[in-house]
Amino acid sequence: MAVFRIERFTHLPAAEAWRRVTDWGRHGDTVPFTSVSVRSAPPTRCGTVFVARTGMGPLGVDDPMEVVRWVPPAAGRAGLCELEKLGSLVRGRASIDVRPTGAGSHVIWVEELRVRLLPRAADPLLASAGRRVFGRVLTTLLDD
Repeated sequence: MAVFRIERFTHLPAAEAWRRVTDWGRHGDTVPFTSVSVRSAPPTRCGTVFVARTGMGPLGVDDPMEVVRWVPPAAGRAGLCELEKLGSLVRGRASIDVRPTGAGSHVIWVEELRVRLLPRAADPLLASAGRRVFGRVLTTLLDD
C-alpha cells in the first residue's frame, strides 16, 4: 500500500481552511483530466459519497469515496475528515486534519492508496506521485 503525507500551513482560520479542503468539486478543478461529482445531498456529513473520475471520454478511472468521519473544526478544536475509497480499482483511506494555530491553521492530508493492478513494488512511485499531485491540490485549495 502506498502511503503519503502532505502538510501545509496557512494564514486562513481553521474553519475557512476546512471549507476549502472539503469542497470536493474544487478538487476536480485542480487535478488534470479529473472531475468530481457528489452523489449525496448537501451538506457533507458521514455517509456522503462522491466520485473522482480521471480520464478522457470513455477511458477513465472512477475513484468513489465515502465520508466515514466528519468532525469540522470548532472553538479552537481541530477538524478531521476520514474517507474510505470504495472503488474496484482504487482502494484505501484518506484523512484530512485541520488544526488551528496562532497564525491560522495547519492542514495534514494522509492517504493510504492501493491500485489493484499495480504490483506492490510500484508503491514508492505511487506515493511520490501522490505527494506531488495532492500537494499541488492542497496548495491550490488553500491559496487566496
